Amino acid sequence: MSRLALILILIFTQGCAQKTHYGQLDHLGDFPSKLKEVSGISVGQEDIWVIEDSGNKDKIYKIDTKGNVTKSLKIDHAKNEDWEDLAMDKKGNLYIGDFGNNNNARKNLTIYRVSASELKKKEPNAEKIAFHYPQQKKFPPKKDSLLFDTEGLFHWKDHLYIFTKNRTRPYTGETLMYRVPDVEGEYEAEFLGSITLCKSQDHCSVTGADISPDGKTIALLGYGLIFLVRNFELPNFEKASIQIIDFNSDTQTESIGFLDEKTLLIADEKNMRGGGSLYSFSIN
Repeated sequence: MSRLALILILIFTQGCAQKTHYGQLDHLGDFPSKLKEVSGISVGQEDIWVIEDSGNKDKIYKIDTKGNVTKSLKIDHAKNEDWEDLAMDKKGNLYIGDFGNNNNARKNLTIYRVSASELKKKEPNAEKIAFHYPQQKKFPPKKDSLLFDTEGLFHWKDHLYIFTKNRTRPYTGETLMYRVPDVEGEYEAEFLGSITLCKSQDHCSVTGADISPDGKTIALLGYGLIFLVRNFELPNFEKASIQIIDFNSDTQTESIGFLDEKTLLIADEKNMRGGGSLYSFSIN
């Protein structure tokens, strides 16, 4: 075999190894290089906003449906300790979930509320919704009780609904559900119950959440999986049904939002395997 042929084979092999597999996701576009760790997305009537998680700026970014940044705003009085999800109410008020808690050791869990009027300013001011989980007694708890990291949030009728991310060892797949009022203050989060989505540590932990505009479907995101929750009457989940959709992607999917009743927007973080893109996915 010639040296040239060997080099061409190596290049081809490396290219195949690095190719990102998007599965059933419809690739809409790539985020700019400055947005490597998109951790939350919110879709309003006119605007789409994204955030990044810990180690990044205290900024929100307005994007178009191709992932291009059209506007960025630094949020005043809102430190990005670990921003993990976004929500927006029907009045256009934006909520930033600063509740990432990988080690389950935080006591300063916060959701920042940025009013619709503040979003029109160059440096919007944020109000603080502080809360704690009544079930958590130790910081951190034992490994079999690491249930208090959080990456899922949506707004519905004057409340913010929170879904925790499971980090238990051994892994149980359990997600805790809470809600808090959507106004400034300090709260004990109201416990709504728990659900077990599935028991694969690599796929079943909640990385994002949203509710459809008609309030009939909740979409929870995992790594390569979407969990559609239906047949519920908030805040009661006792009769809820869960449909699991494997969209066959190997990227680090971290953010989900309803573009309309049947279309989801999904974003993934940029890493060595690829990602850093915006996608759409249609549901029935």
